[in-house]
Amino acid sequence: MDDILDRYENLLGEVDTWFENCLSRHAGSIVCHQGCSECCRGLFDITLLDALCLKRGFDRLPITVQQSVQLKAVARLVELGDLWPEFVAPWTLNHIPEQIWDEMMPEEDETPCPLLSADGDCLVYAQRPMTCRLNGIPLIDSGGEEMFDEWCTLNFTECDPRELSDIRHDFKELFTRELLLFRELTRRLFGRAVSELDTIIPAAVFLDSSTVGRIRLPDQM
Repeated sequence: MDDILDRYENLLGEVDTWFENCLSRHAGSIVCHQGCSECCRGLFDITLLDALCLKRGFDRLPITVQQSVQLKAVARLVELGDLWPEFVAPWTLNHIPEQIWDEMMPEEDETPCPLLSADGDCLVYAQRPMTCRLNGIPLIDSGGEEMFDEWCTLNFTECDPRELSDIRHDFKELFTRELLLFRELTRRLFGRAVSELDTIIPAAVFLDSSTVGRIRLPDQM
C-alpha cells in the first residue's frame, strides 16, 4: 500500500505546485499560506485515500503529540456518536443518509481541527487532505469548466478570480488520476474496486488494519 500512498503524495505535490504558481502570479490577492488556519475549522468529508495518507503523517509525530491529538479527536467522535448513533467505528459516512452528513458538518461549526497546533500550524501539513490544498481558489479546469466556483473570502477581494485564465489547471485529469488511485487502493484492500468511501479527520487518526478491515463496502449497506 505504501506505493499507492507514495504516488498519491506525488499527486498532492502537483496540487501544491499549481497553488504556488497561482500565489506567485497573484501574491497581492491570495492570503493563503502555511500557518494560516482560517479554514481549519469544523468537519468535512475526506476520502479513505486522504485518510490513510494523513495517518501516515500522523504516525510520524512524537507519541505525546499523537496522544494529545487523539484526545481531541475521540471527544469529537463521542460527541457525534451521541447525536447520531449510526456513526460508529470505523466511522465511514457512506452508509449514512446525505441529510445526516449535512447535519453532522454544518458550515457554521468553528471547532478547530484536532490536527491544528497551538500556534496555528497543521501538524501533518505534508500529508494534509486534497480538500485542504484546494480550498481558497476557485477550481476552473483548463477548458474553462468551473469545477468549484467558491473561494476564501479573504482572497481576491478586488477582482473576480473566475476571470483569471492563469489560475486554471487540468482538474478533470487530476481528479481522474485521483479516482484511479482510489480504485486501485480499494481493490488492494478489499479485493474489489469502489469509487467512494469517505470519513472525517478525527476518525482518520485512529485508522489501522483493524478499523480498515471493518469498513462496510457499498453492496453491504
